[in-house]
Amino acid sequence: MKKSTLAIGLTLITLLVACERKEHVSIIPIPLSVELQTKVFTLNEHTQLWTNASNGEETFLKEYAIKHQLGVWSDERPVSNAIILEIVDTLPDIETPEGYMLLTDKSGVKISALSEAGLFYGIQTLLQMTSEEKTIAHGKIIDEPRFEYRGMMLDVSRHFFGVDFIKKQIEAMAYYKLNHLHLHLTDAAGWRIEIKRYPELTQQAAWRTHALWKDWWNNDRLYINKEEENAYGGFYTQEQIREIVDYAQKHYITVIPEIEMPSHSEEVLAVYPELSCSHIPYKESDFCAGNDKVFEFIENVLLEIMELFPSHYIHIGGDEASKQSWKECLLCKARMQEEGIDSVDELQSYFIHRIESFLNAHERNLLGWDEILDGGLAPNATVMSWRGTEGGLKAMRMGHRAIMTPGEFCYFDAYQDAPHTQPEAFGGYLPLQKVYSYDPIPDTLDSKTAKLLYGVQGNLFAEYIPTEEHMEYMAYPRILALAEVAWSAPKNKSFEDFHARALKAVEDLRTKGYHPFDLCHEVGNRPGADKPVRHLGVGKQVVYADGSAYYKGYSAGGDSALVDGVRGGWTYGDKHWQGFLGRKGVDVIIDLGKTLPITSISADFMQICGPGVFMPACVIISISHDGETFTELKREDIKVVKDDAVTFKTFGWEGASKARYVRYQAQRSDFGGFLFVDEIVIK
Repeated sequence: MKKSTLAIGLTLITLLVACERKEHVSIIPIPLSVELQTKVFTLNEHTQLWTNASNGEETFLKEYAIKHQLGVWSDERPVSNAIILEIVDTLPDIETPEGYMLLTDKSGVKISALSEAGLFYGIQTLLQMTSEEKTIAHGKIIDEPRFEYRGMMLDVSRHFFGVDFIKKQIEAMAYYKLNHLHLHLTDAAGWRIEIKRYPELTQQAAWRTHALWKDWWNNDRLYINKEEENAYGGFYTQEQIREIVDYAQKHYITVIPEIEMPSHSEEVLAVYPELSCSHIPYKESDFCAGNDKVFEFIENVLLEIMELFPSHYIHIGGDEASKQSWKECLLCKARMQEEGIDSVDELQSYFIHRIESFLNAHERNLLGWDEILDGGLAPNATVMSWRGTEGGLKAMRMGHRAIMTPGEFCYFDAYQDAPHTQPEAFGGYLPLQKVYSYDPIPDTLDSKTAKLLYGVQGNLFAEYIPTEEHMEYMAYPRILALAEVAWSAPKNKSFEDFHARALKAVEDLRTKGYHPFDLCHEVGNRPGADKPVRHLGVGKQVVYADGSAYYKGYSAGGDSALVDGVRGGWTYGDKHWQGFLGRKGVDVIIDLGKTLPITSISADFMQICGPGVFMPACVIISISHDGETFTELKREDIKVVKDDAVTFKTFGWEGASKARYVRYQAQRSDFGGFLFVDEIVIK
């Protein structure tokens, strides 16, 4: 489609305005309190560094500060042209060990903190506020985090990423004051860590037949020996894990390992089939909960994991277990009878409790996805809430800690801009502004319970992320937005201000060799989704025919959703698309209240084949004067084809007629799945 010269000119002006940045100190996450002046202190080759940190921490702080050209080391405390890093006993207005106070005047910079971690975060702020001319504004910054846990999860199972890449992400995480790296080390797509007692895990379970997860998943899903031709995979040796953990610790980041159980264990059961209920390779994804050899295997694995990772938490997954094989397994049935268990959900709870007891005996605590609530939560477990926030809130109300990572705000495998402009993603639409808008503590939560909210985490599952460049593209700058959610006081947050700082951060990341999303040229949400649409049906009564009820999980607001004047965006998860899963599909009648002239009737549908969302196979549009006898205006048959695209189409009628009642029908294709409709527009 051609655009006029005027339209092109206006587009360029819009981009230029969007990319302008305010000339002010740009710090992410925004500190608690900032008082700056126009005067500046200038770093030079004679600036001296000094700290009173001890216990070996001073060595890294010294090396880190020198590496980032903050000065030369001094064994004596300098009085001028200095950067002082000082541990103190108390600090006004600072309650957490990660807090700090930064003072700048003509003599230099002084960072005071209650711990070395606080000094380190003060250094990150200092680095961000230092100009290209090496000047630092005089003033005072008081800062501390809102949440203790500020995390990012990297999926290294679906596609493997090497040690240098992980260390590179640790550097960026530290710069933006994130302090937990969650490594998704095992899943069906590959086992990624050396376990000396079970060599087949890295000899075969770490290697597959296809490099791209999608190709492997859509074929036979086979594992092969690492020496075989075209074997794709990889794993971290125990020495490499120690290297990663040590590097993270020096950047005040805790690495949390995730070893999946009882499900997502196809790779284990392919090489050790005796640990499944059937003992047949490639048949099941769940460990057998009735087999004591399973617990022997898991405990032996965890012993080696705990030796490598000093993390207080060990993540055991716990999500999406089908538990189907348990229903027929004689060993599982015997276990249930022996333990007085009535359901497979309770059997899963038994499984999780047993693993937790083992971890607790070794002074570690269990962390798992919110499915670990099913059947009863283990006594000391912490819940990572991904299926919305309710699981985390439920755990907190039970007295447990929770980490919030709901897919709506925290799953960075979703598209971050218009899908047709982006590399293939898992689906959905999660732009920077949406991430930034997240507040983990709802107004309804009392202050005592809110204290159990340990923090937040951004997740990067890698089904559709095969390269290092792509992984960084999906992470940055969205993880920066979540870093500010996790660290900064809500009262200090402003998306307009953050967007300006994020534009600068993207440029900074690029100069450091990262591959962030080009925020400057963001397209934005689907046209029409940003403002209400006016039409004859808005606010009118909608009747759903028998067998055509919408799916409760995607109600988009209920019976009025299809005529509320709100268009859906790039994802059915934005709560503006109504989903239909029943056999009958969409069959609704809209009562306009009186007979009116009508010139068009239309509705939009989407297709994303991966999660099972398809176009309709047939659309029928009819009208009536009495609501009983309908005249068909249009019938359109659609050939639905599976593809990898994210597609939006409008199906409608145009003409001239009169009616009081409008009937819109859309039939599901042979592929089944969901139909998603955003608004039935009548004009």
